[in-house]
Amino acid sequence: MKREQFGRGSIPNYFIALAAIFALNFILPRLMPGDPLHAIYGDEALVAMTPEMEKALIREFALDRSWIDQLQAYIIGLLHGDLGYSYYYKDQVSSVILGALPWTLLLTGLALVIATALGIILGIESGYRRGEPLDRCIVASLMFLSGFPDFFIGILLLLLFGVALGIAPLSGAITPYAGLDGFEYLKDVIGHLALPLSSLVLVQLGGIYLLTRNTIVSLMGESFILTAKAKGCSEFSIKYSHAGRNSLLPVTTATGLRIPHLLTGALFIEIIFSYPGVGSILNTALNARDYPLIQGILLLITVAVMTANLIVDLLYSRLDPRVRYAH
Repeated sequence: MKREQFGRGSIPNYFIALAAIFALNFILPRLMPGDPLHAIYGDEALVAMTPEMEKALIREFALDRSWIDQLQAYIIGLLHGDLGYSYYYKDQVSSVILGALPWTLLLTGLALVIATALGIILGIESGYRRGEPLDRCIVASLMFLSGFPDFFIGILLLLLFGVALGIAPLSGAITPYAGLDGFEYLKDVIGHLALPLSSLVLVQLGGIYLLTRNTIVSLMGESFILTAKAKGCSEFSIKYSHAGRNSLLPVTTATGLRIPHLLTGALFIEIIFSYPGVGSILNTALNARDYPLIQGILLLITVAVMTANLIVDLLYSRLDPRVRYAH
């Protein structure tokens, strides 16, 4: 019964928080002084708008009607994926974001998987060999790298491998007008992805590694580890099947908590490498003061972080059954 209550309790809390975010997204522009359309788009945008476009936006947002009608139009728009209209790109905000989202998901998804996998493996090996030269070398190197922000590592890699050595592309996600397809296209995408991905992985790696290493060090004196050694289990089995499996619990929680930092870091990395993801269009939207596009991107990031935390919450209860019965 408690297991079911734990699973059912997380999901309603998620939807309550989601409803609160959507409510703030609706209310805040309308609480600002003056015309709501000015609050949503800004004076600069309205100068560039034609009278016909302004009338169409007023009808779309139902700004000439009551708040109830505006809220109804807002909810219907969200259900249809309508996040507003970008006057800079002259397209729907959802279409602009969907055009850049695959590149950001590719970058952040690979960075999360690679950093987590490498951090766990290095942490297990280092913790098992605590005090040895390999352990000291890895600890010193990763602690040094984790002290730098993502964008600084990205600039260093860009100057070294892109400018000085010239072995990596300086910007973009693909070579423009190259007409590549198949394996050559995949190779080109990987080549452009290498530097931004390395920047994110190097910064994310340190925290996962240190947490895994410290967990392994604390587990090595536990009775089940000593029992496994006494039974003659192989070194690989002790490290990964016994100690490594139990180190996944705190790592899972830490990975969920690091997703917001990963997303914000990716936004800066995309700007540095001119990578055509959500970070690049957010930078363009900020420079153009395209408020609906800014609002749509921030809303997307908020929902993504909340969803990731929900998944980690549910996954943690699967990894550790004790959590289900603690609520």
